[in-house]
This record gives sequence, structure tokens and C-alpha cells, in this order.
Amino acid sequence: MANTRSAQKRNRQAQRRRLRNVAVRSGVKSAIKSAREAIASRDAQKAEQALRQAVRAINKAASKGVIHSRNAARRVARLAKSLAAPRTSA
Repeated sequence: MANTRSAQKRNRQAQRRRLRNVAVRSGVKSAIKSAREAIASRDAQKAEQALRQAVRAINKAASKGVIHSRNAARRVARLAKSLAAPRTSA
């Protein structure tokens, strides 16, 4: 437990940031999941839209410092690569 008033305040701030970061990370994961599902469905227009939304969520999280900028770039690149990959008919 924090002893000084400043340490108590820092603890409160850290808890607020943690909750916000958890929410942002969850939103990023949901956007990535929906983009992957859209890409798997082979609907080009739907996949393109979902990818755009996922990239926006990832870049927003990176700009807020929730995830590292290189982590964001890697996630975006992997999603874009999966969209551009040629699909073989099953």
C-alpha cells in the first residue's frame, strides 16, 4: 500500500490508465479478429473495410502509447499481407 499522498495519487492514476489500456487493447483484438474473419470469407469489399477499421484501431492504440509503434506496424503489415495473399479454391 502506498504511504505518501503522491504515491497514492500515482496509484489511482495507474489504475485509471490500466483500465483504459485494457479497453483499447480489447478493441484492437476485436478489430483484428473481425478483419481476419472477413479476409477468410473471401468477400473482397467486406475484407477491405474490416482491414481499414483494424488499421485505424491499431494506429490509434499506438499513438496513445497503448502498444508500441513497431508492434502496430507489424500487426498492420501481417493483416495487409494476409489480405493480399492469393486464395486457392478449396
